[in-house]
Amino acid sequence: MSVSAADIDFALELFDGLGPLTHRKMMGGLCLYSDGTIFAILHSDASLWLKGAGDWADHMTAECWELWTYSRDGKKTTAMPYWRLPDAALDDPDEACRLARAALACL
Repeated sequence: MSVSAADIDFALELFDGLGPLTHRKMMGGLCLYSDGTIFAILHSDASLWLKGAGDWADHMTAECWELWTYSRDGKKTTAMPYWRLPDAALDDPDEACRLARAALACL
């Protein structure tokens, strides 16, 4: 399954306040970049995930954001450095951009 054009448009509009963004389909979804740095992934189920590192990853963990994990064919579960964007930010572009800027500051 791939991301829909409507979902891509939504994500780009949500993060429009960050300035010019680029994107690229990969990892079964769409990677979003600001100034060449990946900061978010849009999954094919339309969920948005922010990349985390350092203090920002610690913050998202402390706030109990959902961490992206996966497992293949009975192998151990692997965690990726992405946390699901809170639902409240999906309805608030200013909040989504604030969170994305915090993520970008730690990458």
